Amino acid sequence: MADLLISTLIQGLIYALISFGVYITYSILDFPDLGVDGTFPLGAAVTAILLTRGVNAWLTLPISLAAGALAGLFTGFIHVRLKIRNLLAGIITMTALFSINLYIANGSNLTVDRGTDTIFTAPSTMSVLGGLTLMERKLVVSLVLILVVKLILDLYFNTKSGLLLRAVGDNADLVTSLAKDRGSVKMLGLVISNALVALAGCVVCHEQRSFSATMGTGQLVYGLAAVIIGISLMNFYTASPAARGLRRVKALRFLGSPRGTTAVIVGSILYKLCIQLALSMGLPPNMMKLITAMLFLLVLVVSGRKGEEIIHA
Repeated sequence: MADLLISTLIQGLIYALISFGVYITYSILDFPDLGVDGTFPLGAAVTAILLTRGVNAWLTLPISLAAGALAGLFTGFIHVRLKIRNLLAGIITMTALFSINLYIANGSNLTVDRGTDTIFTAPSTMSVLGGLTLMERKLVVSLVLILVVKLILDLYFNTKSGLLLRAVGDNADLVTSLAKDRGSVKMLGLVISNALVALAGCVVCHEQRSFSATMGTGQLVYGLAAVIIGISLMNFYTASPAARGLRRVKALRFLGSPRGTTAVIVGSILYKLCIQLALSMGLPPNMMKLITAMLFLLVLVVSGRKGEEIIHA
């Protein structure tokens, strides 16, 4: 049971990187980026081919980030510069990336040999965490990685560029009034979002030691569900009497207003936990996509009703 919980926590932390990307496009830019389903396996394909060719495991992280950033730039370019609707721009990117991923990996599947070092077994990792089991190392590395990304995002959102990014989804005219090109700001958001999603694919490849051309199917649904769960819980919490009481205590004030990135991490872990519970109840693994879709539908229905209750309260 303990191993199952640790495994679920590892998966929730890793896949929170996807949720970060979807959080930027869905909650901040109001952009339905379907390219996520292609960018995720792109990061895995790049990582798998690099690992099989002996590239340093940690070096695959920035390379995957760069590959995802290029994918996001392509989506932003055809949407902003070529005036293609956002939904269609994502579909075009997703479709193009399917063939690109096959070309990079030289096939629909690629397995990394067990003797090849990953970020969880690299000498630099073993020198620090060598006394832990493989599962414990995965948990620690995933936790450190997600906290670093969260910290960077939180710092970025408080910069001038980050504030403009947050404004373009709510009030694009405000960005224009500040003599900034809102199209360029939107493109930057897509670059950051897809870079994070590709990074998620990279880490999953390290964790599973494999790439599959179809591993991106349903990742947008996962990211959306995690974001909605996390933000809904954050809204309920910040509106609760307990949160108001904590805000009166200066030392605990930060607990009363968790950031969106924190909510996304919590949502990702809870969503993975729901999936694991469904599987542990005897549902066959080949029904996982159906389980994911049904859970997402349930999240949408519940969050919609609760949102109306908050509005009318």
